[in-house]
Amino acid sequence: MQGKKDYQEKPFSHFQLSERIPKNNFYRRLKGVLNLNFLYKQTKDYYFESGQKSIDLVVFFKLCLVGYLENLISDLKLIAHCSMRLDIFYFIRYDIDEELPWHCTINRTRQLFSESVFEEVFTMDLLYLTGHRVKSVLVIKINFEKCQEKKEITLQSLRKKL
Repeated sequence: MQGKKDYQEKPFSHFQLSERIPKNNFYRRLKGVLNLNFLYKQTKDYYFESGQKSIDLVVFFKLCLVGYLENLISDLKLIAHCSMRLDIFYFIRYDIDEELPWHCTINRTRQLFSESVFEEVFTMDLLYLTGHRVKSVLVIKINFEKCQEKKEITLQSLRKKL
């Protein structure tokens, strides 16, 4: 008898994202070694004491790192890509029922910081992850012209290091 799957969407009563991400997943391992909490102190001067809350800076820089590693040159494509990946949700500490930031929020936040902030963050991250100096900071920074510089550190080389 031929089987046929009958799909009926239903709400989950119990779902834990950490149980669904394999232990050897790249972004799970990256989450375990990458600590970006220094960003709150480093970027404090860019924000006022009052007003609407911004995107969490750790989430923002992790999304930038995902865009860099996955070679996504558009914020719209970055958010679309991330919305389909449970491992990235886990990496940025979002749950499956949380909506990702809007692509225009990513773009506006990127424009808020000077290039030196990106250079410092990505230099620290990639030096930490690779365990050695890189030829040039320009190789590893987020390019303000939509990541069009040639990258020398690839996702595969980082996976080997982790």
